[in-house]
Amino acid sequence: MRAPGASIAHHAPMAAAVRIRSATPTDADAITAVVSVAFPSPLEARLVAALREAGRLIVELVADLDGRLVGHIAFSPVTIAGAPQVPGLGLAPLAVLPECQGQGIGGRLIELGLEAASRADAAFVVVLGEPRVYGRFGFERADRRGFDNEYGAGEQFMVLELRRGALDGLRGLVRYDATFARILEANG
Repeated sequence: MRAPGASIAHHAPMAAAVRIRSATPTDADAITAVVSVAFPSPLEARLVAALREAGRLIVELVADLDGRLVGHIAFSPVTIAGAPQVPGLGLAPLAVLPECQGQGIGGRLIELGLEAASRADAAFVVVLGEPRVYGRFGFERADRRGFDNEYGAGEQFMVLELRRGALDGLRGLVRYDATFARILEANG
């Protein structure tokens, strides 16, 4: 899934000791805690809970360090206007506890999350995030491929084609699951 020649910095011993696994229903409270601490507002934690409640989390992984959750990644459905038959996922959010950041945990979550997204038959993944971080995994500016987003993000809106040729000839607005808009509206 990574760009050719890209590497993930694995910072032993923490990253090596972390086990990445699928989230379970019993992880919900710990996931909320991780996401709440990793972001400056509670919006992302509310979003994850709402997506889970709506059954819209297609891929949800956690980073487990000796029985303590230290990271989380989620993927939910997105569609391209005019091409709903092309299955895509939005990566949102990625969260790692502040004291565990810079240890390669986020990179492992991204890499294994993309592998899981591919197994879930996603043709592409989009993300609103830091280009220098996500570019290491093969993400590119979505606007250069002719894709726009609902949030007015420019270079931070990126796309990764998981199935070669799946996006050929396609252009348009990529829409996140309706849960995103509902949570944003509710939180003004």
